Amino acid sequence: MHLPYLTDEAILQFIDAALHEDVGEGDHSTLATVGADVTSRGKLLIKDEGILAGVAVAQKIFHRVNPTLNVCVFKSDGDSVKPGDVAFEVTGQARAILTCERLVLNCMQRMSGIASYTHRLCNIVEGTHAKLLDTRKTTPNFRLMEKWAVAIGGGNNHRFALYDMIMLKDNHVDMAGGIGNAIARANAYVKQLGKTLQIEIETRSVQEVEEALQTGGVDVIMLDNFPLDEMRDAVRLIAGRYKTEASGGITESTLRAVAETGVDFVSVGALTHSVKSLDLSLKTKPMPTF
Repeated sequence: MHLPYLTDEAILQFIDAALHEDVGEGDHSTLATVGADVTSRGKLLIKDEGILAGVAVAQKIFHRVNPTLNVCVFKSDGDSVKPGDVAFEVTGQARAILTCERLVLNCMQRMSGIASYTHRLCNIVEGTHAKLLDTRKTTPNFRLMEKWAVAIGGGNNHRFALYDMIMLKDNHVDMAGGIGNAIARANAYVKQLGKTLQIEIETRSVQEVEEALQTGGVDVIMLDNFPLDEMRDAVRLIAGRYKTEASGGITESTLRAVAETGVDFVSVGALTHSVKSLDLSLKTKPMPTF
């Protein structure tokens, strides 16, 4: 799985910031009650049915806190899981395992919930031409993990952030004085910078689609909050000259019908902004000493 934003540097930066937030100067509860030489075994228990995500980042969290911890993986990212399954065992210094516990669970529960819901929606559009996209409607400072979880669940990532694509939304269009002006300014800007940024234009009506087609110079035309009949008309009008994306208030109940209009992409903000976490727990026990 090649995800350009998913670099070792970005992952470690996230982990360090999260550990700083949660641990700060030290895990005083653990330091006060557990000796430095005590070892333990922890099991990541699955208590829900779904798609597992976050195993890879959990391993990195454990090793960032204590490189000597050993993680034995039984279920990998993207695997289907059910209550009673054990995703992995972690053994080693008890202090390190307990300090990692909440961060590991927070990441894995949220990521697994997103991956599970993404997988569910991907099944709904299966057999159509459309691919499922996420959005920037993510949790601040947790986008890396949420976008990763969408990919694990079988979905596709839209732009990662404001810097890696130009998306001309309704506010941009209105501030620029219309579709044509917005597209022209975006192309001039990209040329001036010497960058190769894709340009997507949001349209709110078939008339705006026609304006976008007359202007040209875009990669994707978004059909925002179009009724199904108008969306079909717009797809026929565009006729494959540009990629098409359906967006705006698309729910699980309407997703299949939207996908069947012939659009290339369907973006669903609910993949990341309103997902129920998967129920997981990390149970630890002291290991015998000899």
